[in-house]
Amino acid sequence: MPKGQALEVLNRRQCLDRLQTVRVGRLVFTEDGLPAVQPVNFGVWREDVVIRVAGGAKLAAATNNLVVAFQADELDPDLRTGWSVTVVGHAQPITDVSELVEVAGTFVQPWVDGRRDHFIRIRTEKMTGRQFREPGVPQYKSATGSTASS
Repeated sequence: MPKGQALEVLNRRQCLDRLQTVRVGRLVFTEDGLPAVQPVNFGVWREDVVIRVAGGAKLAAATNNLVVAFQADELDPDLRTGWSVTVVGHAQPITDVSELVEVAGTFVQPWVDGRRDHFIRIRTEKMTGRQFREPGVPQYKSATGSTASS
């Protein structure tokens, strides 16, 4: 029987670092009074998650400043390793012209055809992360006391 992996809790910096390594996550929001989950490509900007949308329920959630969740991960089922990060916060449209110019110039291209003229920021109010790692792999502590994986 295979041994289980150790579960490491990630600090905020480790969560942000991992989010920078992937481009697709899942947005959890409310649509017609029910939970909805949709895959979205995203970027991290000023420690917030930013997605680009055409409109619809995702834009409505942002326009109404609703609480949403966002989750991204990178998991290897064969090796039983990987990580998962969840962000919870209020969704808000980015409307400031200077912020739009800044975020639009560095944002990843949408995967879906069509115009995506709206940028939504998820104001990070809570960020949690977990990482599976092999129990025998050493952990190193930084000078600040936070744990870093090799």
